[in-house]
Amino acid sequence: MKLSPREATGYFAKPDPAKTGLLIYGSDAMRVALKRQEVLKALLGPAAEEEMRLTRIPAADLRKDPAMLMDAIKAVGFFPGPRAAFVEDANENVAKPVLDALADWQPGDAQIIVTAGALKKTSKILKAFEAHQNTYATAIYDDPPDRAEIERMLAEARLRPEGDAMAVLTDLAQALDPGDFRQTLEKLSLYKSGDDTPLSADDIANCAPTSTEADVDDILHVVAEARAAEIGPVMQKLQAQGVNAVTLTIMATRHFMTLYRVAANPGAPMWGVRDRARATRQAQSWGAAKLETALGVLTETDLTLRSAGQHAPALALVERAFIRLAMLGAQR
Repeated sequence: MKLSPREATGYFAKPDPAKTGLLIYGSDAMRVALKRQEVLKALLGPAAEEEMRLTRIPAADLRKDPAMLMDAIKAVGFFPGPRAAFVEDANENVAKPVLDALADWQPGDAQIIVTAGALKKTSKILKAFEAHQNTYATAIYDDPPDRAEIERMLAEARLRPEGDAMAVLTDLAQALDPGDFRQTLEKLSLYKSGDDTPLSADDIANCAPTSTEADVDDILHVVAEARAAEIGPVMQKLQAQGVNAVTLTIMATRHFMTLYRVAANPGAPMWGVRDRARATRQAQSWGAAKLETALGVLTETDLTLRSAGQHAPALALVERAFIRLAMLGAQR
């Protein structure tokens, strides 16, 4: 059965131990991993691994030994409590052992938790979890957490934000990767340990990330300042360092989104920016209208990179998009 994103949020917090299994999939590996961690903790409790009630099975290992999953769900545990067999990074190469385990599952067996990347509608694993009457399948999208999810994460971290602080956290969730946002909340929890006062915007400013990889910052500033002639050399340097094209596009989108917020709402907070004065000048130079166009170019590039039919060199596509942006920024 399918779980919508809204339904999934509630289910992750309180999963049903009587279910046969759950499939969590999506293109953002970090978001999928965070949701998997959440559901396993809620399903099994914090001591599952120490009590050997959780069996982790990488898909590569399952491909070599297809019986691993069946053995794991049928094994009798030494400790009482719910059990789970977790298959990580599943793909069509392990479809048969996963489907066999679903078909042979009986009440009392370990629940089958599977994570995967982006799956096509024709995926055997996806179709099996959606068709099964006692399993769920849910897609994790690249959208940042909404207010309800942020509030739940704050409750877990035992943080009580002031009104202004909640608005700052919402902006921060838009700017950071999900893993970085969660780490920031963990840092805030430690920062406020023993302090009963509500979480303030100043507290967040003291703990929020203030920088990204320096060389990536270089290319972002080169593009935002319309220095098109410098893009090629910096991109060559990034390529030599093994920078991923999709990651570079995401970081560029984040930077231009920050510029857009500042241009549209002067004085808006900026997170993950090393030089805020410089970014403010960039936002003023571009203006909201051109920044909106720039974000469209970056979104188009991101979709092309993630397309199954895309064969052009990924970094070359990003470099072309950056040159387009620099030329756009130079227009007056």
